[in-house]
Amino acid sequence: MDCSCGQLLDLHFANVGGPLSLTRQSSFVQRNSFVGATVKHRSRNVCPSRITIRSVASEPRQKQVYETGIATVPSPSSADTQAIASAIKYHAMYSSPFKFGLKEAYMVTAESVRDSLIERWNQTYKHFQESNPKQIYYLSMEFLQGRALLNAVGNLELTDAYSQALVQLGYTLESISEQEPDAALGNGGLGRLASCFLDSMATLNYPACGYGLRYKYGLFHQNITGEGQEEVAENWLEVGNPWEISRHDISYPIKFFGEVVETCDGRKEWVGGEDVIALAYDIPIPGYKTKNTINLRLWSTTAPAEDFDLQAFNAGDHDKAAQANANAAKICYVLYPGDGTPEGKVLRLKQQYTLCSASLQDIIAQFKERSRGNINWTDFSNKVAVQMNDTHPSLSVPELMRILVDIEGQSWEEAWKITQKTVAYTNHTVLPEALEKWPLEIMQKLLPRHTEIIKRIDEEFILSIVSAQSPTDTKNLEKKIESMRLLENVDLPESVQPFFAVPDKAEESSEQKAEKCTAADGTVFAEDDGEKYDSEELKSVDPFLVVQPKEDENAVQNAESFTAADKKRTSDAEDETDDTEEVKHGHAPVKAPAFVRMANLCIIAGHTVNGVAAIHSEIVKNEVFNDYYELWPDKFQNKTNGVTPRRWIHFCNPQLSKILTKWLKSDDWVLRTERLAELREFADNKELQMEWKQAKRINKLKLVSYIKEKTGYAISPDSLFDIQVKRIHEYKRQLLNILGIVYRYKKIKEMTLEERKSKYVPRVCFFGGKAFATYTQAKRIVKLITDVGATINRDPEVGDLLKVIFVPDYNVSVAEALIPASELSQHISTAGMEASGTSNMKFAMNGCVLIGTLDGANVEIREAVGQENFFLFGAYAHEIAGLRKERLEGKFIPDPKFEEAKDFIKNGSFGSYDYTPLLDSLEGNEGFGRGDYFLVGKDFPAYIKCQDLVDEAYKDQERWTKMSIMNTSGSYMFSSDRTIHEYANEIWKIKPLPTL
Repeated sequence: MDCSCGQLLDLHFANVGGPLSLTRQSSFVQRNSFVGATVKHRSRNVCPSRITIRSVASEPRQKQVYETGIATVPSPSSADTQAIASAIKYHAMYSSPFKFGLKEAYMVTAESVRDSLIERWNQTYKHFQESNPKQIYYLSMEFLQGRALLNAVGNLELTDAYSQALVQLGYTLESISEQEPDAALGNGGLGRLASCFLDSMATLNYPACGYGLRYKYGLFHQNITGEGQEEVAENWLEVGNPWEISRHDISYPIKFFGEVVETCDGRKEWVGGEDVIALAYDIPIPGYKTKNTINLRLWSTTAPAEDFDLQAFNAGDHDKAAQANANAAKICYVLYPGDGTPEGKVLRLKQQYTLCSASLQDIIAQFKERSRGNINWTDFSNKVAVQMNDTHPSLSVPELMRILVDIEGQSWEEAWKITQKTVAYTNHTVLPEALEKWPLEIMQKLLPRHTEIIKRIDEEFILSIVSAQSPTDTKNLEKKIESMRLLENVDLPESVQPFFAVPDKAEESSEQKAEKCTAADGTVFAEDDGEKYDSEELKSVDPFLVVQPKEDENAVQNAESFTAADKKRTSDAEDETDDTEEVKHGHAPVKAPAFVRMANLCIIAGHTVNGVAAIHSEIVKNEVFNDYYELWPDKFQNKTNGVTPRRWIHFCNPQLSKILTKWLKSDDWVLRTERLAELREFADNKELQMEWKQAKRINKLKLVSYIKEKTGYAISPDSLFDIQVKRIHEYKRQLLNILGIVYRYKKIKEMTLEERKSKYVPRVCFFGGKAFATYTQAKRIVKLITDVGATINRDPEVGDLLKVIFVPDYNVSVAEALIPASELSQHISTAGMEASGTSNMKFAMNGCVLIGTLDGANVEIREAVGQENFFLFGAYAHEIAGLRKERLEGKFIPDPKFEEAKDFIKNGSFGSYDYTPLLDSLEGNEGFGRGDYFLVGKDFPAYIKCQDLVDEAYKDQERWTKMSIMNTSGSYMFSSDRTIHEYANEIWKIKPLPTL
């Protein structure tokens, strides 16, 4: 019989984690080989064991027959243009036979590339299965992949072949690739770093797998309107994702709520509650010039079929019938859902637990499979390494303990040893207020078994500290324990309380502390962060409302909202005298809310803790987590971030790539970036400088066209292209940049034409980045930038001397247009507040000169490219605390230039919008949301002076070009290949395992 009749083929797998079959996307036959696959037919009419597939192309082709007995169209594995064209036509015939526009051409082209990837993917998985090496599993809430098509054909070394094949079909590779939406799986540097790491793991042949969540609507799509930023849902999955394969054969149960009961044999069992199913979606990640193709496994959530209430549905209560599925599905709707409500906090925690639980269940299933029936749990950490990328996957610790103890029957002691040898933690922030903390009450309700485990880890950690200390200074020891333990604002466990009992002078209880922290007006002060809550208000408000959102991932409450709330609480306390009297007369005091500190959990449980830049790692050791560092100095390491040179030079900047290959006499610099250092000897070569400038101009012309299309603004390619693109946040100081532009514009308006030409070079200032939807202050910054741009760009008196462009919906694809054309890039965060950054590395690789503070990886970049090739300004990290104290004491005197820029905004030069709440953050000496916490005013005069130096340098194009070459040459150490080698050798202890 003919299988084109629409018969379904059901593929079953002997393995649990393996790549897989392609999900059937048409009514034709399955087209690829699958490791360990067997075929069952649902139809009563069984197909013959071999099926002949006729090629769509006119040329005769030899069919390939695999173990399943199904012949397939050969995947193009070499630069065979005709084979590629035939594969594309084949997919067009059976995927999109009635329409073949640009979007359809993209889909079928991607499917043809995916065929090649899956062949390599299966080979890689089979090799890993047979070799059974130690493998790294990288858990991250974000994977900011960008478009996959050009990266995939580039890593397969098929770019030219696909270009030629598509020309034969009437298309170009460039026009086809532009149809691909960016995968909405991340937002900022955290996700981009994770994606670079996967590329390097695959390229360097390390046995590895990434785990994340499949967000249906991403963070949000950003529109720029007259009101500033507007957020709408991403639609990246609306027409399907050709790179993913849904794995209905791989799913795991996830539980929430319920209760913990003890079984007759003494084990703990988590029962009842809400059950969802985590379903796997796999994306192949190809290495460059290697067969190794690793897996990014993303989890989506649904409810079991039995949870659909058919009786309610038939009775007409459709919403009730589908409630379970709706609750499950929304877990993976949005990246970083707002957590300003109890519901938002629950959803955030559900997301994080889903990632950890599904991933660990999958990891353990693979471990068991590779053990081939001879499971030795003491060998688990010799086969498995789990890296927690920031604190989002921190629930991996109690989840692994739960599985080992409750399900696998390991003793607590053995499970703890296994866990500590398996997990490691990467810290991405030095801001205490940005370290995740979850309310203990919400944790207790949502994850009752994990809360028990966390409490026991906390108790055993305290006991270990107490037993190792001298009993002479119990007061300081208790203070130290309070800062290091997992639980905040929770009484010490009973097992350690006798150690701190002092006859005749007992320590204050938590109730006494709370009473001591109660002001005469009835306001309770939580000691950990100084936040104020009215005592009567706290009695009636759900404790979930006082959780601190995680600033590092954009869930930042703006200064205005805190200030307004404080004012309201204060005024309420003044009015409610009866409440105050209750507290005065000894009624029950209100305890500060209890939290679980997730970073502390990661540090205590992990065998290694690493920072992501040299200065960041020193701050982690010497300030943020100094107590832990003194206890376990060998646990702490630095792993300076890196980015993949494949995507960020070779593919996104082919003009520069050709120059590098010509002057280095080989393209091996793509894998061995240390060869870029050899460019230094040619930096003064006139021929190289001429080619370098020509390549930069070609990229600038492309960006000019892009900006015209996206924004409508016409810009001059003869201008200096000055770019700041990153998440909008006060500490990243886009506000400093736009205030500098305001000052520049004011000075231009005051000058004669001759004075302008003498002092300034033409400049286009680009901004890009998203402000979190609930971060009002950041959204005001976006509004100010767009208002300033609208005024300046329409000013005929200024013309091309100054333009301001906010590029909407900044993502990887936008970066690939901006970065190759960049000439100056701004990395101007308050010193000591940026962990590392990765965009600074991408800009330097592409010959962009940086202006910045000594913060994050800027320190190492400046050393690598040469101090004379980096524009430095601003206070140093070790000075920040003193400068804030100076401000608090009223000793800071703002520079007249700074006041001039603010006044120019206040007088309505950029419209009628009220910027008072934004500018007030720069005023005063103290108070939340005031006092210029990020030192914009302090660094402003140095910033303006440094920008003047930029203008002078740019006038000398020979000097500027040399600076550009030196930046590319010095960027070699910021390849993610170097970073991954360091992780592999020093943390994960894994070895390359190339597929032959």
